Amino acid sequence: MPTPDPSSGSRIAVYTGSFDPITLGHLNVIERSSRLVDRLIVGIGVNIDKQSLFTPQERVDLVRETTRHLKNVEIRTFSELAVRFVRACGAQVIIRGVRSLSDMEAEFTMTLANRKLDPGIETVFLMADDQFSHVSSSLIKQITPLADDDELAQFVPREVISPLRAKLT
Repeated sequence: MPTPDPSSGSRIAVYTGSFDPITLGHLNVIERSSRLVDRLIVGIGVNIDKQSLFTPQERVDLVRETTRHLKNVEIRTFSELAVRFVRACGAQVIIRGVRSLSDMEAEFTMTLANRKLDPGIETVFLMADDQFSHVSSSLIKQITPLADDDELAQFVPREVISPLRAKLT
């Protein structure tokens, strides 16, 4: 696994998640993170034991489409430990978005495990903007069959609405 060269001056971070589907909350964290680093890699986690709404390639395409305005953002998939993926990307920072105190509890546990697995990788938490603190992928899946496009656009990027409808209606 490549180790980043601190003397290179390049700041690389990795924002990991399932992004199934990407929400406006995810996009908010991606946009804010991209301003903090030279390169942000969005790592779409693939768990073959978990039933996903979108295939890994569909998630890559949706995240790529919604972040195309961000020139320093790259999209990749991974199926190994997050810390291994981060190292393979040449990064030392994991970005995690948190919405609530219950998110923080789970993230705290994961951060301690990641630190044990690789003490050289730091986790940085970004709080979701308040208008996105209630948005989750499970909420999106629940409301999609009932909401019209303008209502859905309050939760997901417009590019996601049609693919969501194709899967859920």
